[in-house]
Amino acid sequence: MTPSVPLLNVANRLTILRLFLVPVFVWVLVRSEIATNQSNSLRTLATVIFLLASLTDFADGYLARRHGIETNFGVIADPIADKMLTGSALVWLSLQGLVWWWVTAVILVREVGITVLRFVVIKRGVIAASRAGKIKTVSQLVAISIYLMPLGDSRLLPAAIAMTVALVLTIGTGLDYIVHAYQNHKAIRNAGT
Repeated sequence: MTPSVPLLNVANRLTILRLFLVPVFVWVLVRSEIATNQSNSLRTLATVIFLLASLTDFADGYLARRHGIETNFGVIADPIADKMLTGSALVWLSLQGLVWWWVTAVILVREVGITVLRFVVIKRGVIAASRAGKIKTVSQLVAISIYLMPLGDSRLLPAAIAMTVALVLTIGTGLDYIVHAYQNHKAIRNAGT
C-alpha cells in the first residue's frame, strides 16, 4: 500500500459499487415480497444483483493485488462491504424462514469477529485469506444464491446442503484464523523478550 496509489482506483471503485448495490439488493428483496404479481421476476433480479455484487468482491481483490493498487480504504471497506452483502442476504433468508436464525447468527458472529480480529492485528501484519477461507466465501455465496432463486421447493435440499458446507467451513476457518492470530501474537511477544 503505497501513498502514490490513487484512492479511486478500479479496485476501490468496485468496492464502492458493492456498497451501493447492498441497499438496492435489499430494496428489490423487500419489493419481491410486496409485489406478489412480480415476485419471481424481482427475486431473479435480486439474485442477479447479489451475484454481480459478489463478483465485484473477487474482482476488486484480484485487481488490487495484481496491479499493486491496494489502499487502506480498500483494506477497510472491502470486508465491510462483504459483510453487509452477505449479512443482509442471510437476515432476509432467516426472516423468510428459509435459513435458521442460529445459522445466520453463527455466520455473522464469525464474519464480524474475524474482521475485527484482522483490524486489531493488522499493525503486526495482515492475516491473509487462506485457501479454505476463499472456499468458505464461495460456498456461502453459492448457498445464498440457491436460496434466493425463485425455484420453489426444488431448491431447498441443494440450498440446505450448500449452507451446511458453508457453515462447517465458516466455523473451521474462523477457528483457524484465531489459532494463527494467537500463534503470531505469541511469536511476536517471544521475539520481544
